[in-house]
Amino acid sequence: MENFKREIKALAISLLEMGKKPKNFWENIEDLLIEGRTKMRKTILAALSAVLFSSALPVAAELVFPLLSYRTGAYAPNGIPIADGFTDYLTLINERDGGISGEKIKILECETAYNTEKGVECYESMKGSGGLVYWPLSTGITYQLIPKVTADNVPLHTMGYGRTSAANGKIFSHVFNFPGTYWDAASIITKHMMEVEGGSLKGKKIALVHHNSAYGKEPIRTFEVLSKKHGFEFITLPVDHPGQEQKATWLQVRKEKPDFVTMWGWGVMNQVAIKEAASIRYPMDRFIGVWWSSNEGDVLPAGEKATGYKAIALHNTGTDFEIYKDLKKYVTSKGLSAGAGDHIGEVLYNRGFMQAALLVEAARTAQKIHGVSNITPAMMRDGLENLKIDQARWAEMGLANYAPDIAVSCENHGGPGIGFIQQWDYATKKWNIVSDFIAADRAVVDPLIAEDSAAYAAENNIKERCS
Repeated sequence: MENFKREIKALAISLLEMGKKPKNFWENIEDLLIEGRTKMRKTILAALSAVLFSSALPVAAELVFPLLSYRTGAYAPNGIPIADGFTDYLTLINERDGGISGEKIKILECETAYNTEKGVECYESMKGSGGLVYWPLSTGITYQLIPKVTADNVPLHTMGYGRTSAANGKIFSHVFNFPGTYWDAASIITKHMMEVEGGSLKGKKIALVHHNSAYGKEPIRTFEVLSKKHGFEFITLPVDHPGQEQKATWLQVRKEKPDFVTMWGWGVMNQVAIKEAASIRYPMDRFIGVWWSSNEGDVLPAGEKATGYKAIALHNTGTDFEIYKDLKKYVTSKGLSAGAGDHIGEVLYNRGFMQAALLVEAARTAQKIHGVSNITPAMMRDGLENLKIDQARWAEMGLANYAPDIAVSCENHGGPGIGFIQQWDYATKKWNIVSDFIAADRAVVDPLIAEDSAAYAAENNIKERCS
């Protein structure tokens, strides 16, 4: 009997190491069963099962990356290129590298239509899949998922959106929003406006045209504090979902005559706002959007009149990076692209590309920390919390000068909190970088993060970590 067990164990280990059944595996098992006589079959099968499902042995499996997308509805023009960029990057890693440290990547996609309820339903339906990390691409969905992922020991990455105070890793153990937050963005835009005005905004008027949702309301508190610090008047102009009707909003802009207009828009709202601004001849170089209001699809409908429009950026645009040569070789030329390929290099496509790149690097970090390739969601959380990407590493990834250095820690889940300003040129159909990297005003942002996260901790009886 012991000989049978040893032979079965050897066969099972072979199966596990290969990640697939050897052609003669089950035939050999059948021979062993025959040899062991009928009365021994149950014992032998039990031994086989113990080996196959033992946690002590390596198990060939895929690394599951959930994708909460919205390819339908009012926000599909934005959701599609992001989802395509994310998917194409992971396809590249599979095709070129064989996965991450030999572990193939599996993408599980669920359609949310940018609806909070559907987003929560997607998470609940997918969380048993072993998904390593979730990124809902929605501030509303993020707020609902924060307590759920924390209880489930699954990380959440909300890159440049979501709940800003989640940057405090001492309170929010499973939520990450690097490389920057909405409060960072508000202060960076304010710094740029000050530079345009020669160093001072005293006596100026700044308007915020914003999506009337959790997303659009997120920067208001920061702008209010900044207005007191710098002496400018601040007004808010909410736009209701989906944002197609803005005549009244821009009549108000014409009446108020703000020195600058900032925008927290999404979906169709962006292109409508830019066309309406052009219709009242508002100076485009004084109209500045957040990084979710800067896609090619936002400016092209306004034609030449959109020239000069500005937006903050988290990363570079275009395809002038080494990795795009590999993308063509291993993905697009083989017909493996997620979409038609018409969005490659656009702002939001590159945003999805960057999202995937960050998560792949976090997975690599988790593998190194734990010494295993088939990581769990809990291990992925550790990878996110210890992620470091400097310019040398960006270059190794084929993305030299693509994005800033990123360093995450137990205390800081928000990353560097820096960005640059880009400006649209219709003639060349390009976004041009018109500033150096600008750091957020930490003297304003950090106390707000501390205040809000402390209130959340008190409300939810959370004790600080990272001691």
